Amino acid sequence: MTGDSANEVNSDTSAVWQNHVSVPDTPDGFTVRTTYPNNPDGAEVMLERWQAGSGEPPHSHPGDDMTVVVEGKMSVQFYIRDEAGLVPDGDRLVLNQGDTGYIKAGRIHDARYIEDCKLVYVHDKAFGFTAE
Repeated sequence: MTGDSANEVNSDTSAVWQNHVSVPDTPDGFTVRTTYPNNPDGAEVMLERWQAGSGEPPHSHPGDDMTVVVEGKMSVQFYIRDEAGLVPDGDRLVLNQGDTGYIKAGRIHDARYIEDCKLVYVHDKAFGFTAE
């Protein structure tokens, strides 16, 4: 979920998928990243519910984030800031049930919930929200 290649982030490059560790007495091939703040290299995980027609104003987060749409349909618009203020950066992206979107740390975006949504939201380290 990006607007241009300079801000490209995906499951291979996102900080959300870094800092995993092996756990004693678990099967080979399994690693885990526990939650922040108990683990300073952890991730913060939220299960979110949003009502259809609701939305979030343009904002950014201090770390990379990942959203998995468990149920519903949502959209995201990216923005850049210029002398006139916030300007849309690319087309609005739509995420449907089963889709996963990634947003790079500091990337300004909004969110609109087209249908009732249930989301799994993962944020690299401590969650933060900066209204733009």
